[in-house]
Amino acid sequence: MNTHRVVITGIGLTSPIGNSLDEVSRSLRENRGGVVVMPDWDQIANLSTRLGAVCDVDLSELPRKRTRTMGRVGLLAVWATQRALADAGIDQETLSSGRTGISYGSTSGSMPAMEEFVTKLFLNKSVLGIQSSTYLKFMSHTAPANLASYFSIQGRVVTTCSACVSSAQGIGYGYEAIKYGLQDVMVCGGAEEMHVSNASVFDIMFATSKRYNDRPDLAPRPFDAERDGLVIGEGAGTFILEDYERAKARGAKIYAEILGYGTNCDGAHMTAPAVEGMTKVMRLSLKDAGLSPDQIDYVNAHATSTDVGDIAESRAMATVFGDKTPVSSTKGFTGHTLGACGAVEASFCLAMLRDGFLAHSRNLVKPDPECAPLDYVMGGPREAKPHIIMSNNFAFAGINTSLVLKKV
Repeated sequence: MNTHRVVITGIGLTSPIGNSLDEVSRSLRENRGGVVVMPDWDQIANLSTRLGAVCDVDLSELPRKRTRTMGRVGLLAVWATQRALADAGIDQETLSSGRTGISYGSTSGSMPAMEEFVTKLFLNKSVLGIQSSTYLKFMSHTAPANLASYFSIQGRVVTTCSACVSSAQGIGYGYEAIKYGLQDVMVCGGAEEMHVSNASVFDIMFATSKRYNDRPDLAPRPFDAERDGLVIGEGAGTFILEDYERAKARGAKIYAEILGYGTNCDGAHMTAPAVEGMTKVMRLSLKDAGLSPDQIDYVNAHATSTDVGDIAESRAMATVFGDKTPVSSTKGFTGHTLGACGAVEASFCLAMLRDGFLAHSRNLVKPDPECAPLDYVMGGPREAKPHIIMSNNFAFAGINTSLVLKKV
């Protein structure tokens, strides 16, 4: 089977540390985090955490008449995608050709819309006052469906509603669609909006940070001995993927090539990660890329700052790479952006490839001795010239992803 090289020609991004590649690059190098105290959460009884990370982005520029079916997660997706398409120079004829598709995800739809629907239906025991557009805001495929409608995209639409690997799978499936000639262009990525329900899910599992509620700048702490849980964040990341020859022929700017992608499942526990599954997915992406482990210059880890998760992931990386490959998690800057994290963190990797540095694990002071002895990037950014980067993400039910990106 003939295959195509797949390249990234456009990026749109909003995150707790910036809304462009330039902004996030500066934040990563200048150690500017985005975690803050969420005072509104005081009204939720018995909620332990008070920390979150939100985007400072003006969504009012999007026309009201065209966004009535969107909650904040949909708006963030459209905002990022609008910029990615402009960055790539993709015209409307291409979008509506049937050869441009979407592969995009989120953990869920817009939670405030779901809250409104459930409250009116079950507490008021009535459908009066429920808007016809409310469901369209909280349905699981709200982000890609609204993108298709907003931009008149008529190719395939793939919904990747798979928790914390949603946007990484979005990029991966988009890569495969182009690699195997199913589409010429793919709009890929994911989005997540901030809502207390997301924090509550992890709080119930004793997985959120609470020790640093009055010191938000010190949490989360990936791989650190003093970590006490994750911090919830929000964001959106959109990548425009194209066949390399097509991009080259039209003179497009190329950020990087996607060399490999792997996804699998532990098939074991619903919440506890398995070292074996993580190890296998990294080897899958290396095999797809045709690379050996020593050709990877840096690994961007998923590491959310949970006790079990960081330990398992570190041991999986040690199994694949030994202790020589630099490793860090950028969640110390943004918190865990859930369904958006794969695209947001892959964007950070592109900033590192472009600007010649490796981001450090913010707040990593002393690695947990239970974590494998790796070359942790800590204390500040490391000057480097990375050429090939691996970005990993993992989700509930042991769903694993790994992407390999190469500077072009």
